[in-house]
Amino acid sequence: MPNHSALPKRRLGSSGPEVSEIGLGCMSLSGVYGESPDDAGIAVIHAALEHGITLLDTSDMYGFGHNEELVGKAIKGRRDKIILATKFGNLGGRGGKVADGRPEYVLSSCEASLKRLRVEVIDLYYQHRVDPTVPVEETFGALAKLVEQGKVRALGISEAKPETIRRAHATHPLAAVQNEFSLLYRNEAEETLKTTRQLGISFVAYSPLGRGLMTGVVENPESLGETDARRRHPRFAAENLSVNFGLVQRVAEIAKRKGCTPGQLALAWLLAQGDDVVPIPGTKRTERLIENIGAAAVKLSAADLAEITQAVPADAAAGLRYPEAQMKSVYL
Repeated sequence: MPNHSALPKRRLGSSGPEVSEIGLGCMSLSGVYGESPDDAGIAVIHAALEHGITLLDTSDMYGFGHNEELVGKAIKGRRDKIILATKFGNLGGRGGKVADGRPEYVLSSCEASLKRLRVEVIDLYYQHRVDPTVPVEETFGALAKLVEQGKVRALGISEAKPETIRRAHATHPLAAVQNEFSLLYRNEAEETLKTTRQLGISFVAYSPLGRGLMTGVVENPESLGETDARRRHPRFAAENLSVNFGLVQRVAEIAKRKGCTPGQLALAWLLAQGDDVVPIPGTKRTERLIENIGAAAVKLSAADLAEITQAVPADAAAGLRYPEAQMKSVYL
């Protein structure tokens, strides 16, 4: 397994902050994939910082505020070591609404997040889900005010399609777009990259391991805990999982030859897509965190990249990436 030294840095956008080329997605520390005690979650965040990760990614949606509170506790006394990203506006169906992009909601959400995180400024603030009932220009007009007030340093948008990204960026420059991007899921991501590259926006890749699929440890649905949200995800349904696990096995064979794990190879492939791509794998376990960081030491030649890309064709994965109802709120 490759050894890791200091993590190289990548800049978010043309004028955004520099971050470690691998970040930490904190969502799984709030029970989404089964139980995660707070002390274990804080230990994972501390280990991430000790091993050179500087980008922490959370949202007011994760655990309905719990995740921000957890991150706030974990970064106490360490604020100067991190770039802190959080998100607003993903209601997940609460009150019959998927998203809220109203300017007044933007402002109140920011105040609540600052309080939970126990900080005075958010380094990167994303619209988590696009609200189809509010023009994105109105939402980003409010976000621009937060930047002017010094409460937010840089702006981003998540699960947005190219046209929406252009409109948001024209209202206030974006540092990052955060969409799903992995070997298993890349059609829309690769399409989006064409736009972000034209505009000088970085691409933060969430679920870069396909919600753990690329690690090769989820062979059947029974291996997921009773409270694991992935049990509802089509890609983990038995008939789809058998197809997807077969794709992962192809990656595992290449990884074996490269002397790394399948998860490390999948992350190294993403890192090799360009300096503007920053994956943010999440985990509840320190040993998996250290494994993920090890991906930075995996060097891939052009021939390696071609072989990996051919092993998992862009549209080869079976099943939607979210349950059907949730698909209506992504890539808007």
